Amino acid sequence: MRRWWPGGLRARLLVAFVLVTVLGAAAAAWSSAGSAGRALVAAAERGVAEAVTGRIGAVAAELTHPPDQDALDRLRAAVGPGALATYGDLRSAAGTGTDLVTDALRSAVRTGDRLVTQRVAARDGVWLLVGTPIAVTAPDGARTPSGIEVYVARDLADVERQVDGLTAGAAGTAALALPPAVLLALAAARGVLRPVRELRDTARRLAAGDLGARTPPRGADELTELTATVNEMAGSLQASMAALQRMRADARRFAADVSHELRTPLSTLTAVVEVLAAATADVADADARESAQLAIAETQRLVELVEDLMEVSRLDAGTASLHLEDVDAAAAVRDCLRARGWLDRVELLAPDGVGLRVDRRRLDVVVANLVGNALQHGGPPVRVLVGALDDRVRIEVVDGGPGVPQHVRAHVFDRFAKGDPARTRTPGSGLGLAIARENARLHGGDIAVADPTAAGGEGARFVLLLPREQEDR
Repeated sequence: MRRWWPGGLRARLLVAFVLVTVLGAAAAAWSSAGSAGRALVAAAERGVAEAVTGRIGAVAAELTHPPDQDALDRLRAAVGPGALATYGDLRSAAGTGTDLVTDALRSAVRTGDRLVTQRVAARDGVWLLVGTPIAVTAPDGARTPSGIEVYVARDLADVERQVDGLTAGAAGTAALALPPAVLLALAAARGVLRPVRELRDTARRLAAGDLGARTPPRGADELTELTATVNEMAGSLQASMAALQRMRADARRFAADVSHELRTPLSTLTAVVEVLAAATADVADADARESAQLAIAETQRLVELVEDLMEVSRLDAGTASLHLEDVDAAAAVRDCLRARGWLDRVELLAPDGVGLRVDRRRLDVVVANLVGNALQHGGPPVRVLVGALDDRVRIEVVDGGPGVPQHVRAHVFDRFAKGDPARTRTPGSGLGLAIARENARLHGGDIAVADPTAAGGEGARFVLLLPREQEDR
């Protein structure tokens, strides 16, 4: 049933409406035809019974008792064709159908004093059998059974044909109801589904980002209530999204303003702590030298955090731009490692001649963040593998450390994310991987955490994919 039942709402409405209309018309026509057919059969039975009763009454007074064969023949001839008259062993029959008289009909006639009818089905159709006993009336009015029985068989073929005509008419009436039912169903479906289509279009516009989309309610039915509810939901969503956008814009502006305001005092503070470090380099007090070095390290860490915040602000604001140039991927990665003194700590496996069109400075930031993360949080050996695919370049950073737990992978690129919540003090700003991924996506690429490849399933593996060719933007 589910396979053949239409799936669309319009089709289901059409089929249901047409089925209800046609079945209702067919049921009404069929009921009318049945009632008319039963009335025809009953009228035919009454007509035959009255005719038989009248003819028997016309000759019954002339019958002698007990009757002989001639008397039975006269009685049978008076009743007409298809009649059978019996008295004891005497029998007078003429016409067709008399052989259809059943034992049940004979028994009912012999044990009663009234006319009995019965319908029987034969090979050539339906027959009506009528049986009646004949009573003898005494001078005092007393009636006693004479023993004479009369049976009449009448073919109901004409009546059956009339009933068949009524049935055919009922079927035709149901068929004639089909086209109007389809037209009414189309009109009803169009009226019912128009609000549904409008709601669908509004939902699509909302899904596409048009939060001002609304459907004007019409009428006062359930669909109107649904439309009003959807409009209220859309209004609430629009207000929530507007508040969220304001909050995000305020947060970005706050981060950018704070970062900008911190740059000048941090530059001055860096210069001061460097002078302090130089002044305490020859001081014999070890605690003073350690305090100066700690101040320099923390100041540098604060400078890096401010620079990262400013970079994040530019990426969020969409003001970050690419300065594309053609570079050799292996040479760019090697330069990044050399600039930070990592060549002796990182193994580079990169074939020469892998061309790449990127912003060299941003690629340096991405690689530096990935390798720096492996050196700080992973373990040796740290390897960088560069390979060329059909239309992309694959840069893979692998370390031999404890790896990235499965439950942390989904959040490893979040801002200020920490793999171990217990480590409240970690080197770096906590924005390195987030900035790396934003820069990769700015190029049309991406970074993902892949399954570990080191022995025992340990080690972290970050895979950077960048398109080899792209247009200037």
